[in-house]
Amino acid sequence: MRPMGAQWHHRMDQRGVALLLVLWVLTALTGIVFTFSVMVRADSASALAFRDDVEKRHLAAAGLERAAMEIYYRSVNKGQSIILEGREIWRLDGTTYREKLGAGSYAVRITDESGKIDLNSLTDASGIVLKNLLIQLGVSGEDADVIVDSVLDWKDADNLVRLHGAEDDYYMALAKPYKAKNENFETLEELLLVRGVTPEIFYGTEDHKGLLQFVTVYGKTQRINIASASREVLAALPNMTPERADQIIERRNTDAALKLEDFRDIFGADYAAVSPYIGMDDSGVYSVESAGFKDEGKSGYGIQATGIADKPARLRYLSYRSPSGWKP
Repeated sequence: MRPMGAQWHHRMDQRGVALLLVLWVLTALTGIVFTFSVMVRADSASALAFRDDVEKRHLAAAGLERAAMEIYYRSVNKGQSIILEGREIWRLDGTTYREKLGAGSYAVRITDESGKIDLNSLTDASGIVLKNLLIQLGVSGEDADVIVDSVLDWKDADNLVRLHGAEDDYYMALAKPYKAKNENFETLEELLLVRGVTPEIFYGTEDHKGLLQFVTVYGKTQRINIASASREVLAALPNMTPERADQIIERRNTDAALKLEDFRDIFGADYAAVSPYIGMDDSGVYSVESAGFKDEGKSGYGIQATGIADKPARLRYLSYRSPSGWKP
């Protein structure tokens, strides 16, 4: 028979072990509950973020539909001298419009492709416009010459190399060789295959906008529509000064029914020299950028589309990018 003291110590040891087991079980359960709680919170946050993202995407899509309606409204009312208040014609020069829609909102802008530099209509003579634009975007004059000549070499039918250009010999010597297309550009992204065009030049950086915003493959003419051209494209025209570009923008902002002759006095004696590069004809192809926002949030969902308005209040899309990363 054990002494009473020994029995008491034995019972205390058993109780101690039991207490430790209980503490270990409680610790494990606490860890499981904490992990489950974190997972539930993460899933809930993910679900809320997904819901907000879907809502913003639909708001951006609503902006595209509004743009299609405004393009149609413009075509019906273009040239009218009297427009009812609140039903002003939207501009096609990249002006940003903002509208509330329920608890959210969208921002949208429309640019007629005729206000951009058409790569497929570019010639040795009009290449100066592209060169001037590149220099504005921070490209050196020497590199700009390489890009302009290489663009012209890329789309012409022969294999003759311009002074600063590139044809098959250059591209076939690359680490991943390919040949010059020798046909028109089908997409803007083809520019990334052209000698001298880097992603930074094409897409832009924090310091400079990208070439992507100012060139097109849908313009159909080498003439720039000065009614819809951006300040950057206007400034790239020969004999253009910052003052003249400001005057053009100011005049078209105050009168939606202008004709090409209404800008003649801005150029004065230089009009004859600049006239081969400018026009006022719409292309019928429009670039639309829309961003949807939830409540008063600053983070939006962007969509970019290029389309032809060949049906009433509808756009037939030629390209569609979602998300686009556009921030108004």
